[in-house]
Amino acid sequence: MSEQPGLPDSDVQELAGRLFDMARAGDAVTLAQYVDAGVPVDLTNGSGDTLVMLAAYHGHVDTVRSLIDRGADVNRANDRGQTPLAGAVFKGEDAVVAALVAGGADPVAGQPSALDAARMFGRDDYLQMLGKHPE
Repeated sequence: MSEQPGLPDSDVQELAGRLFDMARAGDAVTLAQYVDAGVPVDLTNGSGDTLVMLAAYHGHVDTVRSLIDRGADVNRANDRGQTPLAGAVFKGEDAVVAALVAGGADPVAGQPSALDAARMFGRDDYLQMLGKHPE
């Protein structure tokens, strides 16, 4: 997050850290208020994780839905090539997987992809949800 006029860089970094913590904790209401007030919905941390990535990985479906409703890029990969959908599949977050799929997440995006993760963990239910039949 770049320095904002009138805010010292340390204040901006502190705010960004709090926003990422809100995504990890599932504070959908407060996070939505910040995004509605102008915080970029696809704000990324030093690892390239977006708010929706952190909310998805930590299993916060209401936060994921709220960010999707505000235009979050559900296919944006972090610096390691991981997508929110693949992270949710990896963690076994059924409701989050469903919300991301409904929000347009691409099951073949990223490395490994959500499809790769579903196959690796033998999650035929996810393969069905992702539109692929178990092999």
